[in-house]
Amino acid sequence: MKRFGLALSLTVAATLTAHADTLLLDAIGTAPPNSASGVPRPSRGASMTDVKARFGEPASIKDAVGQPPITRWQYPAYTVYFEHDRVIDVVVHR
Repeated sequence: MKRFGLALSLTVAATLTAHADTLLLDAIGTAPPNSASGVPRPSRGASMTDVKARFGEPASIKDAVGQPPITRWQYPAYTVYFEHDRVIDVVVHR
C-alpha cells in the first residue's frame, strides 16, 4: 500500500509540473507584439535614460535589490526590469 501511495504522489507531482510548464509556454507564445498594433515597450539593452525619454516617467519605481542590482519600473501596461541601468526584460501585464 505504501508503494501505491508513493507512486500516486510522484505521478501527481509530475503532472502538476508539466501543466505549469505548459501554461508558461502558452503565456510566452501569446505575448502581444512590441509594435504599434500590440503593446509598444522598451527593448532589451535600452538605457534608463532612453526608456524615460521615449516612454515617460514610470507609475512607480522599485529600488534595486540583489547583486547585480535589479530595478523595476512599473508602467500601466508593463513592467521594465533593469540590471544596473540597462533593460534586461519587459513583462506585459495581463
